[in-house]
Amino acid sequence: MRFAFGRKCAIVAVMIRRILLLGLAAATVSFADEKPAAPIEQVIAAATRSPSVTVVHFWAPWCPNCRAELANGGWSGFIAANPNVNFVFVTIWSPVDGREVLERNGVGAEVNFRLLLHPNGSRVKGTMVDEVLGMPVSWIPTTWVFRAGKLRYAMNFGELRFPMLQQLIRDSTDTWEH
Repeated sequence: MRFAFGRKCAIVAVMIRRILLLGLAAATVSFADEKPAAPIEQVIAAATRSPSVTVVHFWAPWCPNCRAELANGGWSGFIAANPNVNFVFVTIWSPVDGREVLERNGVGAEVNFRLLLHPNGSRVKGTMVDEVLGMPVSWIPTTWVFRAGKLRYAMNFGELRFPMLQQLIRDSTDTWEH
């Protein structure tokens, strides 16, 4: 596409053409990529719609960082101290749910606790779960805090400190009057 207005117009025309092509490609991709959420994602999404705070924790029973969080009453004490918070542990990158590991560490019998096993247990790059609810899961443990269906905080970096998570839960219950 060339215009008689000179080099600047030609550059602008090329840029506009690229933008239009990218826009069309993006529209095509977005329609092609739209697919219904996996059943497990529907379960997680439904759990997060609770008016109370819901903590979604991605973990695996073989993961040393995940096991470190469980040790010394970490998660068991935290869940017990927060009876008004829902906890959903989602086992990923593992073919087993890890219930035995949780039970050995005092987690699993609480009424505000739910354990889910992601059906894709692969740990092979390119085939393993790397996204849930449209958000990246690139490391475990990963912990998200929701309230009323809205993501309030996401810690996608590994082990967390329970006092920090407690503060995030408190912050998630605050109302903003601004």
